[in-house]
Amino acid sequence: MVAGPAHRLVYNLLASVHLGVVLGAGWRLLHGFPAFTLPAVVRPLLALIFLAGLVILAVAGRSYDLARFAGFAQLRRWVPDSALATEGLATGGMNARVRHPLYLGVLLMLWGGSTTLFALATAVCGTVYILVGIRFEEDKLLRLYGDAYAAYRKHVPMLLPWPGGHPKRQGNHLL
Repeated sequence: MVAGPAHRLVYNLLASVHLGVVLGAGWRLLHGFPAFTLPAVVRPLLALIFLAGLVILAVAGRSYDLARFAGFAQLRRWVPDSALATEGLATGGMNARVRHPLYLGVLLMLWGGSTTLFALATAVCGTVYILVGIRFEEDKLLRLYGDAYAAYRKHVPMLLPWPGGHPKRQGNHLL
């Protein structure tokens, strides 16, 4: 960790700057295109998907220590993120249904808002970014929590909650 206890905060700041640059470039290149012509039933459906994402973010966000998520808790205690792993793995609330409820909420908002070329490009790029990020985050969580996270990962799907429990695993699939 190059930035020590400030690693998470620096990461979040760099990710925010990167996001701003990508969104700015996308807006500059794609903002002039008209909204998609969609069937009348699709727009309300997309709005519901967007709203579901917003609700998931709000509900799931209550289960997280936002100071730790942002990196302020590590800075305040002057400890690396790994030192806070002693607080235990959060598996309650929405985390009992999916391992990454915040990412699920963001993905639903991105795809629910995809009514223009710019929004669609943002949804595609955002999805790729999130899926790559999940891979790195899962590796980090396995290092931090070991067998507890491995067992949790076996029983709780990554992004899509399945009625009746976790689908039969087939290797290390994305769901």
